Amino acid sequence: QVRLVESGGGLVQAGESLRLSCAASGSISRYIFMGWYRQVPGKLREFVARISDSGSTNYADSVKGRFTISRDNAKNMVYLQMNSLKTEDTAVYYCNVWPIRGDYWGQGTQVTVSS
Repeated sequence: QVRLVESGGGLVQAGESLRLSCAASGSISRYIFMGWYRQVPGKLREFVARISDSGSTNYADSVKGRFTISRDNAKNMVYLQMNSLKTEDTAVYYCNVWPIRGDYWGQGTQVTVSS
């Protein structure tokens, strides 16, 4: 099992950028896919992006072209660069492996985008 701690969220205006970080307590190199997810109160948690151990990426249509996921296996870190933020990106952001491990959820980091 690995413990994941997200950070980097905050309050920004529409059009601005944020970089989220996810620190793992153990090695992430054994996980083929690492991912980012987000949740708005009252809605289901949704997939945002994932990255394979070889660096291939997939994105939700809603963030494609604006968000970039990356990983550093040596540092056990996963990142999400979010550009051109929109108000609809407001959510709590979480990292996890893919497919999701329910016991890996951390506290998440709040991203709030104001208009």
